[in-house]
Amino acid sequence: MTRQTLNREIYRKRSCLCVGLDISPVSLDLNKRIVEETAPYAVAFKPNTAFYEAAGWEGWKCLEETVSYIRTRYPDHFLIADAKRGDIGNTAREYARTFFERMDFDAVTVSPYMGYDSVAPFLEYKNKWVALLALTSNPSALDFQLSRMSDGNPVFRKVIETANSWADRDKMMYVVGATRPDMITQVREAAPDRFLLIPGVGAQGGNVEEVMRYAKTSQGDILINVSRAIVQSTEGPGAAAKAFASSIARFLM
Repeated sequence: MTRQTLNREIYRKRSCLCVGLDISPVSLDLNKRIVEETAPYAVAFKPNTAFYEAAGWEGWKCLEETVSYIRTRYPDHFLIADAKRGDIGNTAREYARTFFERMDFDAVTVSPYMGYDSVAPFLEYKNKWVALLALTSNPSALDFQLSRMSDGNPVFRKVIETANSWADRDKMMYVVGATRPDMITQVREAAPDRFLLIPGVGAQGGNVEEVMRYAKTSQGDILINVSRAIVQSTEGPGAAAKAFASSIARFLM
């Protein structure tokens, strides 16, 4: 899926909501119910592979069947494997095969720590994306990502500026946590026309309004991921997704 196609879908639905399918214990029936209830309000789904890997072969089977179900029922939805892979080239190539060939995801989250050769195999696939970790929402992001370089810029900015040369805006997006909205302006300075995948809204305390205000471009270029606040909602996933989508919609007129 290209940047243009994804942005067109975002404005058609007036939603940039991505639903995180982080389920424990994993259940294909539950995933199907969540997908059915939330699909009208979302443009993307993002399973965190850790929840499925922890369940062994049955978890992997559930993940494959979930992807197949979404592909069949909702082929226009963008699918992200939240796998946070990052390894040397030949290993990265096998990870890319796993998520782009065997399971047909549109994107996979990748760590930049080992540099270009650990990311390059994911970039070989047509109409597939790398979602590169840049500025994450966890408290310990302070340990490295906000450290200052010799030029005064933080490490996360160096990551973005370097990775911009690895692939164009139809293949490379950045993961930026919603819990640091004040930093999103700096991210946008370094990546003015790239998609941002923004986790951290909901249970982690991120705010839809702040994220949309600082991160959205005139084209869109933003996916807001919500996991626990939707899949664990006492009102039901559909009602929670509808509420988040309503908050987003006024920024996508």
